[in-house]
Amino acid sequence: MAFDAEKVKNDIVLWIREWFEENGKGCKAVIGLSGGKDSSVVAALCTEALGKDRVFGVMMPNGEQFDIDVSRALVKHLGIEAVEFNIKGAYDGVVEELMRHFDHFSDQSKTNLPPRIRMTVLYAISQNVNGRVANTCNLSEDWVGYNTKFGDSAGDFSPLSKLTVQEVKAVGRALGLPSMFVDKVPIDGLQSKTDEDNLGFTYATLDRYIREGVCEDEEIRNRIDQKHKANLFKLMPMPVFPYEPEE
Repeated sequence: MAFDAEKVKNDIVLWIREWFEENGKGCKAVIGLSGGKDSSVVAALCTEALGKDRVFGVMMPNGEQFDIDVSRALVKHLGIEAVEFNIKGAYDGVVEELMRHFDHFSDQSKTNLPPRIRMTVLYAISQNVNGRVANTCNLSEDWVGYNTKFGDSAGDFSPLSKLTVQEVKAVGRALGLPSMFVDKVPIDGLQSKTDEDNLGFTYATLDRYIREGVCEDEEIRNRIDQKHKANLFKLMPMPVFPYEPEE
């Protein structure tokens, strides 16, 4: 069945309104703006659902971010309130303290620390402006674990988690977002490599495999399957010991 972007867009807008009515009546949607399609589409969806006065954008470069002008342009395009909050001081402080206690700083720590600091900032700002934090992950990224647990995978509500990258782009176009926000090469704003460089395959290939089960390249198919299996724990609720008091 063909993807009906207009209908899905309208359904998400209604869902956001209903969610806020139940879980944050009068609150603002607080969104970390990376300049990428996901945060741009979520910001546009929330603006249509709640009105621009109830959407608050947060740009969080770690020092210099070469593409931050895209986020600034989105803020202007949507007419929403936003702040730029540089996390470099917090990042450097944590790294300095880590190095006092350990003789190395692993690559995985380097990758995951900035997103987790960003999420801390988002929640601090959210509580300061009477907000609810938007999760901006999509199904394709979640499928292969291209997110950080307790970092960009956190949030109070998630409009895009059931949509692939191609579907998110289609919704962005249905919202009338300019191409610079929808078709920008995916990159997290924290490193020079693109998302697809890091993954080793394109989102178009991944999306087709998710929706149709088709991937002609056996090596890529195995890579996707391995990533999906290895990262399923990120998508599950935290395991809880099933203790029951004895009567």
